[in-house]
Amino acid sequence: MPKAEESAVDRRPLHERIAADLRDEIMSGDLAPGEALPSTQRLKDRFEASNATVQKALQVLKDERLVVGRAGAAVTVREHRQETVRPADTGQPAATDEQYRWLTVVASKGKRGTIDLLEVAEVRPPREVAAALDLGETGTAFLRRQLLSYDGEPVELAKSYYPAEIARGTAMAEPRKIRGGTPALLARMGYPPVQTVDRVSARVATQEQYEVLELPSDLPILRTFRVVYSTHERPIEATVMAKAGHLYELQYEFV
Repeated sequence: MPKAEESAVDRRPLHERIAADLRDEIMSGDLAPGEALPSTQRLKDRFEASNATVQKALQVLKDERLVVGRAGAAVTVREHRQETVRPADTGQPAATDEQYRWLTVVASKGKRGTIDLLEVAEVRPPREVAAALDLGETGTAFLRRQLLSYDGEPVELAKSYYPAEIARGTAMAEPRKIRGGTPALLARMGYPPVQTVDRVSARVATQEQYEVLELPSDLPILRTFRVVYSTHERPIEATVMAKAGHLYELQYEFV
């Protein structure tokens, strides 16, 4: 049988492969903000590529806002927006007089966070959500679809589902924002979060995610499927979160 490295072939166009290698060096810090990328000639030699192919690769990185430059000038790495997200920072409900914890965390980084409520509806949720919430074959949930932004730029599309028997008749079922967020409301209703389980994966963006997050190219999104449990292991929330995969990483800490 052939060796894995002999049978594996990168079938992407060469300019995409060049952009991928340079993107990795930028995101890992090997090419630091303010540093000039190697010259076009050096990139041509390194990747055995034509001038047009190298320029096409650099344009991909410009579209992703990772580098800046113009024809005839050096291309430099931008002070990019990569964020390390700590889910533990927003896992607990806000106090009665506090705003939603995500907004507090964003403000602590010197940024302006905004949350736009795009939709509230009672729906039959996707199969994985229905299973996570123990809704059976016909149960429904209230969907709250929101767009989170940093300084006006979209950073996360979140679809949160709450069992209808819990949400119906509450602010969760209304098209308005909730002071402190739904975790605080659920806690006040007698459903405090006791355990949160995240499943994280990289996926190709759906059309909705691509458009709402204003993604610059066909990059994967960082998808988190979160289920929150209250006392007696009762599931009270299931959320699908999508972030631009080249701009964010998650940090989990264990004791």
